[in-house]
Amino acid sequence: MRVRGRLSWGRRARVGAALAALLTGLVPPTVLLTPGAAGAATGASVCQIRDDRLTEISGMVATDDGYVVVNDGADNEARRRIFFLDDRCAVQRTVSYPSRPRDTEDLAIGRDGTIWVADIGDNDRTRETIGLWRLAPGADQPVLYRMTYPDRPHDAEAMLLDGEGRPLIITKGGSGTGYLYAPTTALKPDGTTALALVGQVSLPSTTTSNPYSFVGRNVITGGASAPDGRRVALRSYADAFEYDVSNGDVVAALTSGTPRIVALPDEPQGESITYSRDGRSLLTVSESASQPGTRPTILRYPASSTPTPTSPPAESAAAAPPPTAGSPAAQASGLDVRQFWPLMAGGGTLLALLAVGAVLWRRHTLRR
Repeated sequence: MRVRGRLSWGRRARVGAALAALLTGLVPPTVLLTPGAAGAATGASVCQIRDDRLTEISGMVATDDGYVVVNDGADNEARRRIFFLDDRCAVQRTVSYPSRPRDTEDLAIGRDGTIWVADIGDNDRTRETIGLWRLAPGADQPVLYRMTYPDRPHDAEAMLLDGEGRPLIITKGGSGTGYLYAPTTALKPDGTTALALVGQVSLPSTTTSNPYSFVGRNVITGGASAPDGRRVALRSYADAFEYDVSNGDVVAALTSGTPRIVALPDEPQGESITYSRDGRSLLTVSESASQPGTRPTILRYPASSTPTPTSPPAESAAAAPPPTAGSPAAQASGLDVRQFWPLMAGGGTLLALLAVGAVLWRRHTLRR
């Protein structure tokens, strides 16, 4: 048996540099970071949106004759509209806002056909108020209702309506947990309505492949209500989570129900979800601004009908207070995954380098 040899510090450095160059140049970060969901089927294409104004779609609802969509906080005035599409994704008309929206992130449709636009995005968490725009059937312009959180600003991208038509705001989260806020009184167009924390929802863990790896599986980017009100769905960048609703109590469904999971694998940047008008399908669409040369495409997935075996969400009989401003959890909840991607890629590459380096080190030092 030979005496175990040791690499000099200089040789260790050269080996490490060579490994870093090799892995960084040859291994894409997504390979290192993104585990796939076995057997997850991609959505069926419904239609492609070819209007150049619609590249940052953040909210969508289905109507009897097509779809309604909005962009998120667009700098281009032509994109700051409510867009009505036909069933082939062609724009039929648009509705302008009477004043500039801040960051429109989701849509909901009431039983009477009223369109609600959730102006709730706040990546920097600096907004003193958030807003809901209400577009009544046949109206020329939407009406703005302002609301304020009871604790601190939050970034949110999902809205649902409960059985009484009350809006429910779900924060984006960052660790798989979103906080639920609802108005304490009736909304008023000439004032600001206080919100109250009414619960929290925790997404089950999945392994569904998506462009943002584990971060994409732990943020809530959209919500949808079934036409009959008996189901609601939340989505991340990777999956949809469908909950059964009893007696119109959406808060109880989200805080104590066990969701069924519909994988939405490898959508480019999925932030929108809605039910088809017959309630049999979930429809999604992604932003396309970060994929030049591509067009947003509405995809169809079968709505789930049987529970999916999975780890249930954490019980939440009472809502825990959200993290305080400045805490690590609060900072994580405000992360934009597009800003966070370089950190994920670097971290994944570093872990891979350490693992491979450890193997080569052991082989070298254990010569016989």
